[in-house]
Parts: sequence; C-alpha cells; structure tokens
Amino acid sequence: MMSKMKLLIVDDDALIRKSLSLTLAKEEDITVVGTAEDGGRAVEMCKEENPNVVLMDIRMPNTDGIAATRLIKQRYPEIRIMMLTTFDDKPNIQQALSAGADGYLLKTDKIADIAGKLRTLMSGSGVLDTDVLKKLTLTENPALETLTAREKDIIRLVAQGLTNKEIGEQLFLSDGTVRNNVSVIMEKVEVKNRAQLGLIYYERD
Repeated sequence: MMSKMKLLIVDDDALIRKSLSLTLAKEEDITVVGTAEDGGRAVEMCKEENPNVVLMDIRMPNTDGIAATRLIKQRYPEIRIMMLTTFDDKPNIQQALSAGADGYLLKTDKIADIAGKLRTLMSGSGVLDTDVLKKLTLTENPALETLTAREKDIIRLVAQGLTNKEIGEQLFLSDGTVRNNVSVIMEKVEVKNRAQLGLIYYERD
C-alpha cells in the first residue's frame, strides 16, 4: 500500500498556493506539509519538512523552479518533483526535465486531476501533460538502437506511465528485474529519471 504523501507546494502567487493547499489537503492520502513562495525557500523546507513530493512552479523571483529542482535533486534525490506551470514552451520543458523534474503539468489541469497525477508520480512513474508532449519536436535518439527487444518493451510501458509492478505483470518479470532493467536503460540512453525516459520514447521517429 502506498504511504501517505507529504506534499510541499511552491508558487510565488499566494492565491494559487492557498487554493492548491486547501484543495489537495482534502485528499485522505495527502498531507500538505507546507508552502513556499520561491525556490530558495523550497530547498530550505525540503530539509525542514521532509516532503516526498514537491509541486513546483517555474517562474518565481529569487530562485526559480528549475534552479530549485536541480538543488533539491542534488541534495535529496529521493524527493519526487512535479512542475506545475503556465509555461508550455519547449525550452522550459527541456530545462525542467534536465534539472531532474519527474513530471510536468500545466496549470490548465483541474486541481482534482492533479491529485491523481501526483499519486502516479509518487508511485515511481513519470508524468507528462499531453499538451507538453505535443510541444516537443520529434527527434531520433541513436541510443535507442542499442536497446534489446525486451528493453524496448520496458521503455514503451514506462512511457505509458506504468509502475515497475505493472510492467512486471505484463512482461512476466519480477519487480526487481524490471527495476534493474530500467536502471540499465536509463544509463544507456543517458537520462536521469523515468519522465525523461518516457520523453525519449515519444521523441523517437
């Protein structure tokens, strides 16, 4: 059973912080451990409040969300980070994922839907908004050609948002075998997390 989510909300707009906090706190399996108005404070609160998920805006004064994501992932790599922003341009998407973000959603999503996507993120899967995927130009990744047929099956299922357990059930593999395969695949294609791995699958020609 998934443990209760300890969520930190980061946004420079006080009304958005309050709205997200009040709504998401109503979910039985989500505890909002705090809110932060910029990325610098978010990094501090990760040490103080020990969240396991951070909902992060991109454009903020002082330390922005991309810089904060990079710092948090360096210091607390186990924390899952979901970007939530109005910016759907390719540079911001790529910079956020390169910094280590595990998911990328747009503020056009309903808050009720965001809760479900946060759960998916916490389970170990990457989450990318459909409109975000459409913004990315299709490119060929030569590293995909080095993957075995089994590894290509796994990356396809990762891109669909399945957990290691769900992938194992489909391919008749143990959780540990899937986890090891995912690690090997990420090393081969030189990505840091499952969101980036899924992105490579969707970017293939």
